[in-house]
Amino acid sequence: MRTEIYSWRVSTELKTALEREARRRKISLAKVLDMAAEEWLKKGGAGKDDDREQKRLHEAASKSFGVIKGGGPYLAENVRQVVQERLRRRYGR
Repeated sequence: MRTEIYSWRVSTELKTALEREARRRKISLAKVLDMAAEEWLKKGGAGKDDDREQKRLHEAASKSFGVIKGGGPYLAENVRQVVQERLRRRYGR
C-alpha cells in the first residue's frame, strides 16, 4: 500500500515521454515512476559516489578528531575561542 507522496518538477518533454511510456505499457504513470526509481536504485543510484564522498570527508575530518585536549571542564563552551587562539598563534592572524 502506498502511503508516501513525493513531487518534483520535470521538463515538459520528460513528462510527455513518461506519460507516453505509461500509455504504451498500459500502466499508470505512478507505476512507471516506481519502476524507474527501483531500476535506478538496483544499478547503484547515487550510493557509490555518495559512499566515496562520505569516506573522503570522514578521512579529512578525522585529522581533527581529538586534537583539542584539556582546558578544564568548560572547554566545550569555549571551543570557538580556543580554536581561534590556536590558529592565531600558529598562523599569526
